[in-house]
Amino acid sequence: MLVLSRKSNESIVIGGGDGLHRVLKITVLEVGHGKVKLGFDVDGDVPVHRAEVWARIHSDVVLVAADSPVEQVLVHA
Repeated sequence: MLVLSRKSNESIVIGGGDGLHRVLKITVLEVGHGKVKLGFDVDGDVPVHRAEVWARIHSDVVLVAADSPVEQVLVHA
């Protein structure tokens, strides 16, 4: 797992190089009250889901909570 620290209005970019044409830009919009608000810029045909929604869509995947209340692990059933 790659862990990055970002402040409000800072971004990370995923993809776009070495044959990976699509780019996903994630921007921290707001931090506070125990939550982080993120913005996702990506092509409209690229699905973006919360992990629990993605797990329901892919019924062969079970979402298992890790020790940390924030961290979650996807496990193939």
